[in-house]
Amino acid sequence: MQVRYKLDTCGVKLKLPDWNCFSQAERQQLVELPCETETEVQIYREILHCLVAEHGGDRPADLPIDPTPEWYNVGAIPASVQAQSSNFSISLTTEQWASLTPLQRFALIKLSRSNHENRNFSPALQEFGLV
Repeated sequence: MQVRYKLDTCGVKLKLPDWNCFSQAERQQLVELPCETETEVQIYREILHCLVAEHGGDRPADLPIDPTPEWYNVGAIPASVQAQSSNFSISLTTEQWASLTPLQRFALIKLSRSNHENRNFSPALQEFGLV
């Protein structure tokens, strides 16, 4: 989820076959590399493109970067997260939502989407201390 978060941050569409070509060390590098400032985001994008090229893949598609992603909005719980929480009879408060890190909010948003397998949503709530 850490790399997925960074892919959204830097606007790169990495295909699963490309990810599967990376070594464990390369994957760990992608987890550990910073990707917050504009410079870090650019470097992260370039490293991804180089890694894919080194393994013979096509250049990953660049995606638009949302300037105000939902996971940075501490004042509003996304509808998908509210709906998925209610499936477990949990009502999150905005205080709980605001207490989460951006990565935790990102994870809950991704895990709550209807096109995602939601089995990890409840364990994430537990891991984040929300239940």
